[in-house]
Amino acid sequence: MSYKIETENFLNDLEKVARVRSEVARCLGGMAETIKRAEAEGKQTSGELGLEREMEDITAASKNLRRGVFRLLVLGDMKRGKSTFLNALIGENLLPSDVNPCTALLTILRYGTEKKVTVYFNDGKSPKQTDFKSFKQDYTIDPAEAKKLEQEKRQAFPDVDCAVVEYPLSLLEKGVEIVDSPGLNDTEARNELSLGYINNCHAILFVLRASQPCTLGERRYLENYIKGRGLSVFFLINAWDQVRESLIDPDDEEELQAASHRLRQVFKANLAEYCLVDGQDIYDERVFEISAIKALRRRVKDASASLAGTGFQEFLGALNTFLTKERAISEFRQARTLARQTSARVREAIERRLPLLDQDVNELKQRISSVEPEFNKLANIRDQFKDEIRTVRDSKARAIADSFRTYVLNLGNSFETDFLRYQPELRLMEFFDAGKRQAFEKALGEAFERYVNDKFAEWSLTAQREMDAAFLGLSKSAANYGASYAQVTDKITEKLTGQKIAVGGSASGEDDSPGWARWAMGLISLASGNFAGVALAGAGFDWKNIVLNFLTVTSISMIAASFFGVMMGPLALGLLGLGMGVLQADQARKELVKALKKELVKHLPQVAQEQWQPINSAVQECFDAYEREVMNRVNDDISARKAELDNLLKQKESYEINRGAELQRLKKLEADVFSEARSVDTAYQEFLVSLS
Repeated sequence: MSYKIETENFLNDLEKVARVRSEVARCLGGMAETIKRAEAEGKQTSGELGLEREMEDITAASKNLRRGVFRLLVLGDMKRGKSTFLNALIGENLLPSDVNPCTALLTILRYGTEKKVTVYFNDGKSPKQTDFKSFKQDYTIDPAEAKKLEQEKRQAFPDVDCAVVEYPLSLLEKGVEIVDSPGLNDTEARNELSLGYINNCHAILFVLRASQPCTLGERRYLENYIKGRGLSVFFLINAWDQVRESLIDPDDEEELQAASHRLRQVFKANLAEYCLVDGQDIYDERVFEISAIKALRRRVKDASASLAGTGFQEFLGALNTFLTKERAISEFRQARTLARQTSARVREAIERRLPLLDQDVNELKQRISSVEPEFNKLANIRDQFKDEIRTVRDSKARAIADSFRTYVLNLGNSFETDFLRYQPELRLMEFFDAGKRQAFEKALGEAFERYVNDKFAEWSLTAQREMDAAFLGLSKSAANYGASYAQVTDKITEKLTGQKIAVGGSASGEDDSPGWARWAMGLISLASGNFAGVALAGAGFDWKNIVLNFLTVTSISMIAASFFGVMMGPLALGLLGLGMGVLQADQARKELVKALKKELVKHLPQVAQEQWQPINSAVQECFDAYEREVMNRVNDDISARKAELDNLLKQKESYEINRGAELQRLKKLEADVFSEARSVDTAYQEFLVSLS
């Protein structure tokens, strides 16, 4: 349930998260250093324990925690008050709210000790640092120029990737990073900038306006790019205070309540379906009526001013709950699992090592030889899982590529109905004027591009569900293979030491699976800020972005342009051939759609065939990346287990090992690593208590 919270309390809770992040990162870093020193010492004693992968993983997790942020993506049409909202959120009139949105620069706002702007380019040029005044002067355009660029389908700054604004603000210092996107009803090419960030953000803040409830463009974007994709979205209905100003009698409370009620019904009818999580209605925790300008005015005068009556208290309460009680807990739980797993792995290696210290070289060689069949079993388990991944890969790649082909070929069946809401107004008599005909053709081309983009986005959701199901299946298989693998490694330990050694870091047994299996199950992600689902995120590789990148408006717009360019010649002749007898607008629209459909159907088979292989290859690469990381981790584990035995044998062949000193060293290593893991667990538990 949502609750009210003032800005100061919100910042305090974010500070708690930042402190725990720092503490957990310190503990993991200390654990990595402890293991690193012990492995270096092992070279001079009984040999290394083969813990290189553990060191790499906890070092990566420590670094990512130190850099950790909550990344919020702000979306919305132009003129919705996004900049005013952001200024109110950060507590300073930093972003110019009068800048024309056709600058089309995606802006990332993050903490920095100095105020500066860095512009990053996409053509190989080095980043450019500038001040705020120069940034506004160099990278904004007036409305007339913006309109001209839009008509010519050109971008204002095609060489710019994004701008990073660094500023010493409290909210940013507490670990929040904000991505401010271009307006959604800007050109299709600019929407691509926003789409590329969707899966890499913790939450989306979708800004609407009370005076323009859910426009066609907003509904189109939500339907095609948000719905059903598992994204966390907060809807902010800005300028709610203007509802009163729109009344004939602003002092009539009864009229105000009635108008507000009607408006709420409109928004709920359009937004309710985006506020369902696992079948639970969380509309009240995701939709907020705010007045950004009122909140900004108060905060500019007094950073700690009460925001009562602006909607920000309610919004900040819900956002605070989401970030601290959901995202942060998930982040720290993963760190705790990794720490426990590392501690268990160290203890297991030490427990194997100690009984072997008393054995002479010949006996040790015999024991190592006796476990060779078990190492072969580990390799067989690895190969079986590899084969399954490849089988799923080939099957899904074909199925998804085939589904795309079928989908494209069937577009003609529903085109007449689907295209109705896209087509521009047709005044047939104006079509015989060359200038007006050119303007109409341009509008028709843009409408067709939107139609194609939306239809392909609709298909991509189907592909996403297919991929979700495939990786869920592989996750279950990883658990099964991991259990079999653990049984074999237990047998190896039993053969080497003559005794069974209990492993695992929890009573529930959740940490008993091998590290590679937990990664493959998607339970550990070493990537900072990515909660997209499967463990591919841990390798810095998110399969959802591969599918999304294929379907970005750049490639799809090329298909649309190719379609339309070829089709427009016959289409124009067909329209001219309608003659003076067809003057009714409805009949003209029907004839237009028929002519467009006729040409569309001619070219659908070509597009379906040409795009089959790129989609097949893109899907295969998702699974190939997964396979590479899983196999690398399995191979590292097998190699490490063999290496720890070879290292011990090599040391025994070289000189007599001081058993007493080595026993003391290894027990200290176990105790130190366990202590750091326990500190991570303590920090996690104390954080939970602080939120209750």
